[in-house]
Amino acid sequence: MITFIIIGITAIISIAAFSNYTMMDKFIFRPTEVKRGQWYRFFTYGVLHADYTHLIFNMFTLYFFGGDIEQAFKTTFGQQTGTIYFLLLYITALPVSILPTYLKQKDNANYRSLGASGAVSAIIFAYILINPMNYMGVLFIPIWLPAFLFGVIFLLISVSLDKKQSKGINHSAHITGGVYGIVFMVVVFIAFANINLISEFAYKIRVDSVSDLIRFGY
Repeated sequence: MITFIIIGITAIISIAAFSNYTMMDKFIFRPTEVKRGQWYRFFTYGVLHADYTHLIFNMFTLYFFGGDIEQAFKTTFGQQTGTIYFLLLYITALPVSILPTYLKQKDNANYRSLGASGAVSAIIFAYILINPMNYMGVLFIPIWLPAFLFGVIFLLISVSLDKKQSKGINHSAHITGGVYGIVFMVVVFIAFANINLISEFAYKIRVDSVSDLIRFGY
């Protein structure tokens, strides 16, 4: 499964870079260096993480949602083509999710960014699009919401935190990555499989009681 390969490569490079400043500095997203022609940083920043907590959180999330999206592509398009589309989603989400940051920070020599969060957000929102009524929650918090509602709340909170520049986290990448994940899925499925995921998304949403909107417990 390609999801495991992505996780493995990301983990190996991230861990190696923890103790290798030269590697970290060469791969990290630095908009002024990108502006000078180092375009590879649009991709390499996604295999770096700040620490083990950052790495584990992103890779655990990718593991949890990535397998389902990878399988959705393979079921619809076949093993080989499905794998290619899944890889395209993840890889292209890296530059797309960081692009607004680049445009905003391109003259800021002190700015740095790293982590797979933007691409992982694309995977999460691809999952939400396909499984809007599956329940989602935040680790260790015993509150579960249907995926479509979780996605809306996540975006609203991210927009608010991005305006406040909260805790040095690149919320802009989360927002852009999430939106891109939806757009990529909709375009690919309707263009190459004649499947309208927006219509299917709307059809799947069914709210008959409060319990369809929120659940408690582990």
